[in-house]
Amino acid sequence: MTSRRFPEASAVSVGGFVRDDTPTHEIDRREAVLESLAGTVRELIDATIRTTVDDDEVHRVREDVAALVARLRADQLPGPAGVRYNGEVRVWNWGNAVVGAANAVAPPLRVVQTPAGCHADLVLGAAYEGPPGLVHGGVSAMLLDHIMGVTASAMRRTTFTGTLTTRYRRGTPLGPLRLEASIVREEGRKVFVAGSISDADGVTVEADGVFIQPAGMGDAPRE
Repeated sequence: MTSRRFPEASAVSVGGFVRDDTPTHEIDRREAVLESLAGTVRELIDATIRTTVDDDEVHRVREDVAALVARLRADQLPGPAGVRYNGEVRVWNWGNAVVGAANAVAPPLRVVQTPAGCHADLVLGAAYEGPPGLVHGGVSAMLLDHIMGVTASAMRRTTFTGTLTTRYRRGTPLGPLRLEASIVREEGRKVFVAGSISDADGVTVEADGVFIQPAGMGDAPRE
């Protein structure tokens, strides 16, 4: 197996985004490597929650995991990953709590953009449970905030959440779910967005949000 270290690159922060001149092909390669690791760690989280092995085996596994953590910490960032982009306007946000390729806590979410808005299909397992067998309400709000924010930005401008109002119509079961969002209207720097979470039987959570483009900020980097 070939070992390749992620290249050091010059980085300059502009409007909260970090300009990083790492070539796109290196970003794509590194992202695939980290995404694979995060997927395995995500499986570890699920296994940790659901395991029924005896205490001695749990202790042995903990020691093995601690050793792996030490290996990864041998070379790491001094803080969070942030949002970065290069001269080819390739954007990466590997630590994001919802879509970060390197974040095992993030559900494997892929947002699809269409002229009508955005949608995403995902499966939430044991790590996202609140009430028995149901998705935690805070997780639902987080997912809606993300997909509605992506919809508001339209991948061409920077927007931040001003308000987010959620209505929980019924419990959202763990398992396959669909997120949807669309722009309702725009007023100056305000973008009004509607969103929902559905299972096979229909909508479980609805939301309305106001997203604001900060004064003085230009278009956001986009892929």
